[in-house]
Amino acid sequence: MKEKIKNFLDSDLIEKYLLENTTQEETLQVERYIAMYPEVQKTYDELQNNLESFAKMHAVTTPDGVKEKIIARIRGERAGRKKFFQYAIAASVTALLFAVASVFFYQQNQNLQEENVAVTNKIETLKQDMNSQLEDMRRQFIVLNNPQTKKLNVNGNRKAKELKAVAYINPVKKLSYINVSKLPNLPENQCYQMWTEVNGKMVNLGIIKESKNQDELFALPYGKQAVSYITIEPEGGNNVPTVENIVANFAF
Repeated sequence: MKEKIKNFLDSDLIEKYLLENTTQEETLQVERYIAMYPEVQKTYDELQNNLESFAKMHAVTTPDGVKEKIIARIRGERAGRKKFFQYAIAASVTALLFAVASVFFYQQNQNLQEENVAVTNKIETLKQDMNSQLEDMRRQFIVLNNPQTKKLNVNGNRKAKELKAVAYINPVKKLSYINVSKLPNLPENQCYQMWTEVNGKMVNLGIIKESKNQDELFALPYGKQAVSYITIEPEGGNNVPTVENIVANFAF
């Protein structure tokens, strides 16, 4: 046992412990030996007293103003940290505002793009409608002014004696129109409907009304030996013609 204590004291573990240079394992060993062995405790106390005396002998007087400088520096560092946190908070707020603004402008841009697409589609639809109307006007002009156009007066039967219409057929341009100048009055729950049988198929041309002027034409499908009909149908029109209610018919 004495040999063990002697070997420990001959080592520099106590000096390293006093200078706080021991590892965790060495620290536990030194503290255990100090607590267990009086010889080690005595050596530790002596070395500790010698170290304190040495420190006092070589202590250096603090120059004037050092304390104030240290306090000022500490305050400056605190102020710097405070400003740093302020800048950090400001930067965070700026970043958040930028993110919100980015999302807002992105949504606005998306809305504008959608509106542009909608406007473009509307313009395209209007162009198509206008082109269709212009084409129809061109065809009507041809029908009305071409010498090869045939003109056919259409009169109603006994169910609609007052019915008056004029059909225009141009076999060269393969165009046909009708101008309905007079339609007898009907009850509110009935209407007039136009049909054309072309190549064995019945084509529903929809509800017709009196033309506002003699130049207002209603387009008809053109076909050789086509037959057109005007019928009286329930309000809103019908899917198939009511044969017993045919009030006028004419062939091309």
